Amino acid sequence: MSAASPTRSGPCASDAPSRPHTRASLAAQLRRLGVRPGAAVLVHAGLRSLGFVCGGPQAVALALRDALGPAGTLVVPTHTPENSDPAGWRNPPVPEDWWPVIRAEAPGFDPAVTPSRFMGALAETVRCWPGARRSDHPYVSFAALGPAAERIVSDHPLAGMLGPGSPLGRLYEEDADVLLLGVDHGSHTSLHLAEYRQPAPPRRRLGAAVGTPDGGRTWAWWDDVAVDESDFPQLGVDLEATGAVRIGPVGDGTGRLMRQRAAVDFAVGWLARNRRTEDG
Repeated sequence: MSAASPTRSGPCASDAPSRPHTRASLAAQLRRLGVRPGAAVLVHAGLRSLGFVCGGPQAVALALRDALGPAGTLVVPTHTPENSDPAGWRNPPVPEDWWPVIRAEAPGFDPAVTPSRFMGALAETVRCWPGARRSDHPYVSFAALGPAAERIVSDHPLAGMLGPGSPLGRLYEEDADVLLLGVDHGSHTSLHLAEYRQPAPPRRRLGAAVGTPDGGRTWAWWDDVAVDESDFPQLGVDLEATGAVRIGPVGDGTGRLMRQRAAVDFAVGWLARNRRTEDG
């Protein structure tokens, strides 16, 4: 029996590029966009927009590493939003009498084996890469690959999960970049760091299944900032109007590259001016 031929969806042949995108061609585009050798870069990616890439997510990861060079560090979100309190699930909700079962039986988060969810193929590729390091937060972990990986992802606090002590805060200390690859600012996780800098951000109770050192599991609760990305797309439009974001082609898609510090510092003021609170 012969192997099945690969199929692909997307543009018809007449609309296809003259040649497929490759590791080398993507790396060249990333360099032109401004990816800095030796830097740390947090990447959020929707690879479908890149079109046909010879080698798929693996080639994209290799191209990013080529552009960063051996001294650079590639970081991706490896969040696990389904590992959360089922009382808050909305898409879809589950019956209330299921909640105790889920809290008692959901496997504890294990950085080595728990897959990310909804983060895309690039995030999973980096998470599984030999030598990658992953933070141990059961809800909003990050994975990193490169010399600064351990420094960025270690000691991720349960509370303050996207705050100054988190990998996002470490990236701020590193003067890292953010690359939005085929996605917009609605996926720009670093902007949550600005929410923690507001004078009195709203808070909520969170829960997740956590693995224990003896191989068991427990359910953990913590209070944290009630993060909200609903206005990030407009925040991003206004950020781009300042000239802080470099925009250019990557594959068939669009890359948006910026210094994380500039984006977060802008977002602190933007949120203070534009977000309504219960008092105003």
